[in-house]
Amino acid sequence: MKLWVSALLMAWFGVLSCVQAEFFTSIGHMTDLIYAEKELVQSLKEYILVEEAKLSKIKSWANKMEALTSKSAADAEGYLAHPVNAYKLVKRLNTDWPALEDLVLQDSAAGFIANLSVQRQFFPTDEDEVGAAKALMRLQDTYRLDPDTISRGELPGTKYQAVLSVDDCFGMGRSAYNEGDYYHTVLWMEQVLKQLDAGEEATTTKSQVLDYLSYAVFQLGDLHRALELTRRLLSLDPSHERAGGNLRYFEQLLEEEREKMLSNQTEAELATPEGIYERPVDYLPERDVYESLCRGEGVKLTPRRQKRLFCRYHHGNRAPQLLIAPFKEEDEWDSPHIVRYYDVMSDEEIERIKEIAKPKLARATVRDPKTGVLTVASYRVSKSSWLEEDDDPVVARVNRRMQHITGLTVKTAELLQVANYGVGGQYEPHFDFSRRPFDSGLKTEGNRLATFLNYMSDVEAGGATVFPDLGAAIWPKKGTAVFWYNLLRSGEGDYRTRHAACPVLVGCKWVSNKWFHERGQEFLRPCGSTEVD
Repeated sequence: MKLWVSALLMAWFGVLSCVQAEFFTSIGHMTDLIYAEKELVQSLKEYILVEEAKLSKIKSWANKMEALTSKSAADAEGYLAHPVNAYKLVKRLNTDWPALEDLVLQDSAAGFIANLSVQRQFFPTDEDEVGAAKALMRLQDTYRLDPDTISRGELPGTKYQAVLSVDDCFGMGRSAYNEGDYYHTVLWMEQVLKQLDAGEEATTTKSQVLDYLSYAVFQLGDLHRALELTRRLLSLDPSHERAGGNLRYFEQLLEEEREKMLSNQTEAELATPEGIYERPVDYLPERDVYESLCRGEGVKLTPRRQKRLFCRYHHGNRAPQLLIAPFKEEDEWDSPHIVRYYDVMSDEEIERIKEIAKPKLARATVRDPKTGVLTVASYRVSKSSWLEEDDDPVVARVNRRMQHITGLTVKTAELLQVANYGVGGQYEPHFDFSRRPFDSGLKTEGNRLATFLNYMSDVEAGGATVFPDLGAAIWPKKGTAVFWYNLLRSGEGDYRTRHAACPVLVGCKWVSNKWFHERGQEFLRPCGSTEVD
């Protein structure tokens, strides 16, 4: 027992000691949880074997004693007339039964429970569960998936079957409710009722669902339906105290509403709403355009524009390293010019960079526009790490390759950033260049001149890089890279380059990127003669 407990402790500490919660923000880190859970299952099975062996001994003893006492009780005096039987009876009651008592009281679970308790500090937290639930809702909204589709696990490109039970769906609805998101509360609680009506077994009851649902639709302004659902709840549970209070309150509000409408002669407005609710408007003005591009809709690649896109062999600024072995270059967009390069990184290089980066992954941050302080944000769900050339020769090799392809110097560029996206991982529309005068790096290294983005994995569904102002969508292809300039030749920011990383619907998205800065590029990318060059 002690041996497997110690082995499990070592495995868990080795895998998770460097991870700081927020598992949902990185699929790469969540894979560690798979192996950790496998270890826990193995330890649980070993505990069960110990318990089964213990019960087997107790059962054997019980069967033996049952046969013996049946015989001895039939003729107690005759049985004890034999001195050996008398001795054995005394011995059993003085020695054997106390030994059995010790066996029964032996706590085989103590080691497993102690081990599990120690490891709970490395388990996902409530924040992770809420984050994962929000991620599913984000995918639901972005890709226009109804709860039933998600519940059945019918997502494009999936290799494994995965379904949500009634209790799982109830957990989704409750997470939304606790966040004050009544729109998604209604969608998921209705899905719970649908699955319960279909006969699915669950610990969740209809009364629990109707309690959440009735209040959620009330918060969405549907008083008539809130009243109807509350009455249904009371028919199932007449003693439900909160529902009784809500019913009286809703009836009072409805009566006041009727009186007001009748006095204004607007009886037509008394019609009960249909129970269909609009998704609330949020902070992102280009939300609809952004999400439609993520779905592959609304791409403005017209036939006329497509005629201006070409493929070619690219040798940088006649870099000697590329004259013999140029890279394949493909135009993705004409203005601003966005290009894709093929076979930029080999599978071996990608795996090595992921291996180096994984222990360093931390929740990706954004800079607060008001304070300039780095902070986490719900609109950027990923983990990232920064790799130096001294970390491994492959990092230096990839940096030199990006320098040769772009014709720009990496001396003033930022470190290689590696990012892994989590459940529904995304980065909503943003600029790569800085628009903040307090950025300290602007004075020494200049602004972010250009972005070189390496795709280090294929993505089964979702995960596109989109440019809402352009109507452009670029899909990840493992081993390729896309490149664009963030600044015009005048040094002004090119606001057309506002872009986003769409939520990953199915798959595990890994990217790495290099941001080239202005300093050192004066003769490699000369200034233009006008502001808009």
